[in-house]
Amino acid sequence: MSKRKLYITTAIDYVNASPHIGHALEKIQADVIARYYRLLDEEVFFLTGTDENSLKNVQAAEKERIDVKELVEKYAERFYQLKEALNLSFDDFIRTTEERHTKGAQKLWLACKEDIYKKTYKGLYCVGCEVFYKEGELINGLCPEHKTKPELIEEENYFFRLSKYQNELEKIIETDKIQIIPESRKNEVLSFIRSGLEDICISRSAERAKGWGIPVPDDPTQIIWVWFDALTNYITALGYAKDSEKFQEFWQENENKLHIIGKGISRFHCIYWPAILLSAKLSLPNTIFIHGYITVSGQKMSKSLGNVIDPFELVKRYGTDPVRYFLLREISPTEDGDFTDEKFRERYNADLAKGLGNLVARVITLATKLKTQNSELQLKTQNLKLKEKIDKTQEKYKKALEEFKFNEALISIWDLIHFCDKYIEEKRPWETKDPEVISDLLIALSNIAKLLKPFLPETSEKILEQLKTKESKPLFPRLSS
Repeated sequence: MSKRKLYITTAIDYVNASPHIGHALEKIQADVIARYYRLLDEEVFFLTGTDENSLKNVQAAEKERIDVKELVEKYAERFYQLKEALNLSFDDFIRTTEERHTKGAQKLWLACKEDIYKKTYKGLYCVGCEVFYKEGELINGLCPEHKTKPELIEEENYFFRLSKYQNELEKIIETDKIQIIPESRKNEVLSFIRSGLEDICISRSAERAKGWGIPVPDDPTQIIWVWFDALTNYITALGYAKDSEKFQEFWQENENKLHIIGKGISRFHCIYWPAILLSAKLSLPNTIFIHGYITVSGQKMSKSLGNVIDPFELVKRYGTDPVRYFLLREISPTEDGDFTDEKFRERYNADLAKGLGNLVARVITLATKLKTQNSELQLKTQNLKLKEKIDKTQEKYKKALEEFKFNEALISIWDLIHFCDKYIEEKRPWETKDPEVISDLLIALSNIAKLLKPFLPETSEKILEQLKTKESKPLFPRLSS
């Protein structure tokens, strides 16, 4: 029997600056899902990457007084370095300046040719979003996402017949042919579709793009709109340009394609992308999971406020697994969540140092002192209450992860940790010297370590190692206040 295939992607990030913790959150969420399904022995392909053909990047290079190519190289490398810093297990990292992507984006353009036409257009363009807005979509004349005034642009561009797909898209979203999670985001998308879809501009003049980006096939005076180009990464990374076997297996013939994205780009992924795929007669994604943003002390992160949190600095101070833990436990999977250094340290000390770290240290120390032999950690506990607790934890954990409720999956593990703490206090094995109690606790710890694998991979390995050697080593030294 062949393994089920699962294709997981994150959004690709603009490379006009270094990554912040919002980028880290999305990559870690995707990583947990990838690791979880690999542990179930499914064939997972996990993709992330960088969006390098944006006008934003051209402007950032001008500001830094360096060549655009130099700028995108510098920041693309920084985004790739998140792999080591956050212990990410992605299988591929696509850059939209790569030849495999350029050729794939141009191929997709040609596949949509029946729905592409040229006209002169005048509109309000936000460079930050790389999109035209209607007057009614602005808030006090400003872009709803970036709170900046859009530029009035008039030029001749290519357009895509989005309006043609209105009824089909509504049906696809309504019937969950593409399932949008959470439901509130699905309702927003349906509301936007029902308000009436207009054709979208999918190119810009090479002059305005300053020659940067992917040329429109057979028309070098135009550059493919960065969103048309960027969305294509999900198939170009699989070898769409050459119609590779991987593209057929993981995209065309696969019913488990998952996009993980932030709420600010839901329209592009839930409406424009499916319409482009319908036009090109290609398979659609199956699930789009949409997370919220991270605020800092209640404010949106911004360079001007000087409150951008650098994930590399955070890892340097606290370690990879504590950063992964905080973002997955403290931040709601689908709503906005807040970061403060105080919240981080509180969560670290309460859950990691005092909670998990303390339990592991106590159990390993007791096992060493009482010379408990339990190398056969597959042994089932005879304690029915503990067995029931482990089984219920695994059930809750599985359900939570399949619904992308990362915080609830972690809560279920910490409930088991608290259960073990109470069990130690009740049974007092340091007095009774009962080998069965220690054996039960070692079995519980083994289960906890396995459940932690997708979330805290390094910590999971350390616990399993201590269970083998019976050598207690501190996992999370307490942080001083």
